[in-house]
Formats: sequence, structure tokens, C-alpha cells
Amino acid sequence: MTEQVAGIIVAGGSSSRMGFDKLWADLGGRPLLAWPLLAFQECSEIQHLIVVISAENQRKAGRLLSQLAIDATLVAGGPSRRDSVAAALAVAMTDWVVIHDAARPLVEPDLITRALTLARETGAAILAVPETSTVKRVQSGVVEKTEDRGALWLAQTPQVFRRELLLEAHQKTPEPATDDSVLVEALGVPVRVAEGAYANIKVTTPVDLQLASLLLTERRRLRAGS
Repeated sequence: MTEQVAGIIVAGGSSSRMGFDKLWADLGGRPLLAWPLLAFQECSEIQHLIVVISAENQRKAGRLLSQLAIDATLVAGGPSRRDSVAAALAVAMTDWVVIHDAARPLVEPDLITRALTLARETGAAILAVPETSTVKRVQSGVVEKTEDRGALWLAQTPQVFRRELLLEAHQKTPEPATDDSVLVEALGVPVRVAEGAYANIKVTTPVDLQLASLLLTERRRLRAGS
């Protein structure tokens, strides 16, 4: 029997650094939220889709899903990202979960597949890209150390886990976490790293939204010419 996979799109953030709700910002003629939804719909590995979103945005999200002809379960988000993921895990009755931040609208189906393929080796995998800048560790405005960037990678989503493993990590690791792999790492489970894409940016500020628009335009141009 084929193992079942759920895609979980976490869209419950406050958009505080954006100044407005970025989920509904125009990106290439569609709301930003539409793009990760379409990517997960296109990925043949995903059998179930769960969207974690604030209670006040659920009706609007339902209309968007209807317009895109996408079947998904809407789940109310919690006060933190960790709470939101836990709410999705409670309804994801699948073997695997693929967790993705809605703020990364330029994810593509092949990236989802890449992370899932690698996760099947150990139970956990994330996308990441090598750091290309010189990184300084700073304390009180003074450089403490220049890090070896050769060992540094920038984590992205999607992140993929065997569902039971991530549930265990949530139960045994109470500390706050900026992503899900932090919780699994605390269990001592190897988290594999699949190379992501620099275009898979996180939209946090208005400048990020402008960059995402440029990247999307270039993607469309390249596809039109192929």
C-alpha cells in the first residue's frame, strides 16, 4: 500500500514586518497565497492538502480554494507557528507531512518531490541553500567571530517528516522553534538536507514582494520560451 502524504501550508502569520496581510498581496495577478497552493496541487506526491490560516481569513481562503478548484482542509492557526503546525498534525492522518510556509510563494513541485525523496531515507529532510555571504557573529554591536560560511546553509521550506516522528518531537521538545526541523534535531534524529533554490524566497517585507514579482516574471518568460 502506498504511503499517504499530506501537504501542510502554514499561512497563519501576522505579516507584522510587511505592514499589511501579505497573503492577499497581488503577485503576478493572483493573491500571494495562490502560488504555493497551486504548486502543491500540481505535485503528484501530495494526496491531501491542509491550509493553516487565521480564523478571520478562513472564509476568504475558502473562496480562493474554490476559485482555483483546489480541495483542501482549512485549519485555524494558533498563537505561534509551532501551535499552527500542531493543529495541522492533529488532522493529518497520513504517513508523511510536507510543511511549507505560505510566505514562500515561488516553491515548485520538483522542490517538494526532492525533499520528500530524501526524507524517506531517515524520516526527516529539509530544503536549504548554501550561504554565499560572509557571516559575522555580533554581540552588542561588536563582531565576536566570523563564521565559516562553508558549513552554513540557509533553511527553507518545504520540510518533510514522517508524521509520527514530528508528533513525537512536538511532545518531547517544549522549546520555541522557528522551524520544525529544530524540534526533530533535538531528538537526535538525522535531518537530511536537499539543495533548495535561491528563488524560493521568503516574502517578509515589501522589498521581498517586489523581488518575488521579478522572479515570477522571469520564470514565466523562460517557460514561454521553452
